[in-house]
Amino acid sequence: MIIKKKKLTQSEKIKKSRLIKFENEIKILYEKGKITAPIHLSGNNENQLIQIFKKIKKYDWVVSNWRNHYHALLHGLPSKFLKKKIIEGKSMGINSKKYKFYSSSIVGGGLPIALGISMGLKLKKSKQKVWIFVGDMTYETGTFIDCYKYAKNFGLPLNFIVEDNNMSTNTPTDKAWGKKMKRLPGVIYYKYSRKFPHHGTGAWVLF
Repeated sequence: MIIKKKKLTQSEKIKKSRLIKFENEIKILYEKGKITAPIHLSGNNENQLIQIFKKIKKYDWVVSNWRNHYHALLHGLPSKFLKKKIIEGKSMGINSKKYKFYSSSIVGGGLPIALGISMGLKLKKSKQKVWIFVGDMTYETGTFIDCYKYAKNFGLPLNFIVEDNNMSTNTPTDKAWGKKMKRLPGVIYYKYSRKFPHHGTGAWVLF
């Protein structure tokens, strides 16, 4: 399923402005030296994520990566809680059992964890689902293929979302692999251009 950028309703526009405001506040704190650990800011993908999170229930699990602030906010984590964790240096590892949210700074690190959670939910015959967000470079890895194949073959309640900005840190994904892997059945997929660099708030300088 390909998610395209669509016009938002008035209430969705308010939600979008809150997302942008939050990341701008984190940007200012980082530039003032209030955050001494790496941060990975989101931007330019608000419309697509708002659409996707319409499908995600509050009691579902969301598994994210190092760029997780939007996912956390849209899944219901309080902004004060999230900001506190980021200031403490935990931007890349926002986790909360209460809000059923987990993120990993390791490339592909969330995939086997999401697989394990979904297996547990199936064994318990739960109605909950797991939603795993990965970047387009992670999508190319063997870890993704293994977890995708296992989840599909055993009917696990695991949904895969690929966020494609065609970048891995500062390397274009299509150049790294020659061309990208074809979209797999059942995978939710959207394209966007990142607003911020891989980490921090400045611009990349290549020598």
